[in-house]
Amino acid sequence: MAEPVTVSPRSEAAARVLDWVAASGDNGELPYMVIDKNAGLLLLFDAQGEPLGEAPVLIGVAAGDEASPGIGSKKLSEIGPAEKTTPAGRFLAKYGWAAGKQKVLWIDYATSVALHAVVTGNKRERRLERLDSLSAEDNRITFGCVNAPKDFYEDVVRPNFEKTGGIVYVLPDTKPLEDVFPRVRLMPYL
Repeated sequence: MAEPVTVSPRSEAAARVLDWVAASGDNGELPYMVIDKNAGLLLLFDAQGEPLGEAPVLIGVAAGDEASPGIGSKKLSEIGPAEKTTPAGRFLAKYGWAAGKQKVLWIDYATSVALHAVVTGNKRERRLERLDSLSAEDNRITFGCVNAPKDFYEDVVRPNFEKTGGIVYVLPDTKPLEDVFPRVRLMPYL
């Protein structure tokens, strides 16, 4: 089993969302994760809010917090560079099948955004090196999916999300945090 990895300090936005989830119980009785696009970081928690680990992630090539209309029905070859975003928001994620008979954690099935182990087929993309980099600047490489290190995905994400699914909070990289998660404003009152 992979050891939980600490890769970088949490951003202020991640800390605010985590505080809000803990105070409000927004995750219900489900495990949850926060994907901090600006930090290139995934933070994973059990249903009670106990940390399970964190790992670097790869995200969509383009900055942006919305999925392009109709993106989920396009072939990969039809998706332009500006459409390769990882949308921000709160998602109920569940495991399901993707192309190639691969089981993935669907973050948003309608827009074809999933979390899965890093794809290493194209060596020129240097995805493993990008995950190992200390900078989040080079973590933008995917069509919009979130790629995690294989061991972390298989040993930490899968066992905690496979049976029940869970909540995925994807932080924005272009919009203000409160536009995507308006309930964060309630923290002083919780």
